[in-house]
Amino acid sequence: MILEFRKSSYSAQDVNCVEVAQIPTTFRKSTHSGRDQNCVEVGSLPGGAALRDSKHPDAGHLPFPKSEWASFLTTALT
Repeated sequence: MILEFRKSSYSAQDVNCVEVAQIPTTFRKSTHSGRDQNCVEVGSLPGGAALRDSKHPDAGHLPFPKSEWASFLTTALT
């Protein structure tokens, strides 16, 4: 996957700044969640996974690198 980075609209024209890229992902509820319950949702990312709150999906997500996500799953499923 190739990410397209862009300079923030708040940056001055000739100033170095942090660039951002949109990471497209589809989030899904855990199979362990009840049908009508709010829960944490997970989405696949290149090189890891992301979590978000199902009650506030527009509030953003928390990304995890592949190694941290694997450690979390190993611990959670043990």
